[in-house]
Amino acid sequence: MAGSTRPFSRFEWLIAWRYLRARKAEGGVSTMTWISLIGIMLAVAALIITLAVRTGFRNEFVDTILGANAHVTVYKQSEVNENGILTNALPDFDERAAAISQVPGVVRAAPLIRNQVMANNNDNNAGVEVYGIRGVDLQTIPRIANAETSRGDLARFDEGVSIGVQVARELNLLVGDRIKLISPNGIKSPFGGTSPRINTYEVVHIFQSGRYLIDKTRIYMPFTEAQSFFNSEGVADEIEVFVDDPEAIDALMLPLMAAGGEGTLLWTWRDSSSGFLNALEIEDTVMFVLMSVLVLIASLNIISGLVMLVKNKTRDIGILRTMGLSEGSVMRVFFICGSLVGLIGTALGVVLGCLFAVYFDTILAFINGASGGQAWDASVRGIYRLPAELEWQDVLSAVLLSLTLSFGITIFPARRAARMNPVEALHND
Repeated sequence: MAGSTRPFSRFEWLIAWRYLRARKAEGGVSTMTWISLIGIMLAVAALIITLAVRTGFRNEFVDTILGANAHVTVYKQSEVNENGILTNALPDFDERAAAISQVPGVVRAAPLIRNQVMANNNDNNAGVEVYGIRGVDLQTIPRIANAETSRGDLARFDEGVSIGVQVARELNLLVGDRIKLISPNGIKSPFGGTSPRINTYEVVHIFQSGRYLIDKTRIYMPFTEAQSFFNSEGVADEIEVFVDDPEAIDALMLPLMAAGGEGTLLWTWRDSSSGFLNALEIEDTVMFVLMSVLVLIASLNIISGLVMLVKNKTRDIGILRTMGLSEGSVMRVFFICGSLVGLIGTALGVVLGCLFAVYFDTILAFINGASGGQAWDASVRGIYRLPAELEWQDVLSAVLLSLTLSFGITIFPARRAARMNPVEALHND
């Protein structure tokens, strides 16, 4: 029989399958098999869900950055002007923006005025950041101009201002209401000082960028009005640049520096969010290690099941060996037993994890509603939703990890069964 049995033959599969199906009264360990299978299934599903949520969170976070902020901010190194004042204003902003727009990979370059003011409506006050921008440029910012999440008419931008939804909520404003903006450095007096400038503007547009902090602090104002409001006539504070591939922004740094001219400084979206992105990468690594340990613990149940199976099947092993079954065949029989548990558990875990990830929004919405909205607080998390995005690389890594651990762990009890002396096995039984 030893000579006629090729590796992983139908005979070996048949014995392994009968051992797995055997009841406890027949010397099987069906209960332990089910525990091992369910453990691996849940561990693999948890790993896939964790990876999907991690990917979805990072993508959503990055998308809110790239969809509402400049991919690269171009500004000028500070210098002393003709009046002896230190400034980094850009008097030639249109020329610089035009030159930057010609760089391959650049989608748009637009001059900006940026400053902080106090916003007021009746008894409600809030500190906000004003972005002075041209209407045609504002309409090209994806997260701001998104008609599905905004209210009002962005075509009327030159007649008023566009404010974030959280600013509107905090100040109790609707489209058509008027907002009061107070700048501490406003009107210049004949004696050289300044007094606060107070202007009121109609709210013509309310946007929701997907980023809580942006929606809570940002107001867009027409570019020429912002120049007047902040005493910046004829200059811009910076130039915001959008590119085709923000992930490859490093390759554009030198061309942008050359196009920006002398004294140009660059600040990319990676620079502004480097701390959080680095924290995400560290968290990704830690979470993968922790979930891998969970898969390992679930896989260890296979050892327990196989050790019990070998003990219960000692007499069978002795009989098979005396009939001529080789050590290799015995080892493969028990290897198949353990591997099948790992394989089926992994397959079920993939199905469960993928289904959970696909319907994650619905599940989270239910949990959030049941907990009174405490499961996901946008003011704490920074984004309004936690999506789960499946990527085949994540699913594949979970499958490979689970199968590697399951197959590797199965070898040890299988070798123990194969090395059992048939005479001693029959005698001990």
